[in-house]
Amino acid sequence: MAWVFLAVAIVFEIAFALGTNATKGFTRLWPSVFTILAAAGGIFTLSQALRTLDVGVGYTIWTGIGSIGTVVLGAVLYKEKITLPKLLSFAAIIAGAVTLKLAAGA
Repeated sequence: MAWVFLAVAIVFEIAFALGTNATKGFTRLWPSVFTILAAAGGIFTLSQALRTLDVGVGYTIWTGIGSIGTVVLGAVLYKEKITLPKLLSFAAIIAGAVTLKLAAGA
């Protein structure tokens, strides 16, 4: 169940990061409300995952996969460029996340 909580936390993390851009410095009400709720949801579900997972594993996967999702969706939604160095970095993050999951034995 911890991995399900972590997956949900990652979705919230991506929503929080993308929502932060939409707030325009927290000057827009509804994007700001969405962003604050996404941040709270991410922290809550991450904390549930960390009841079982090691903090080093859970937090690293949360931030790593959340970063990848943010960059990919940032490219789709905000037309940000994905370059070869970014792709290589994504591969390294994914390899690290998989290795951490395997090392956690879950």
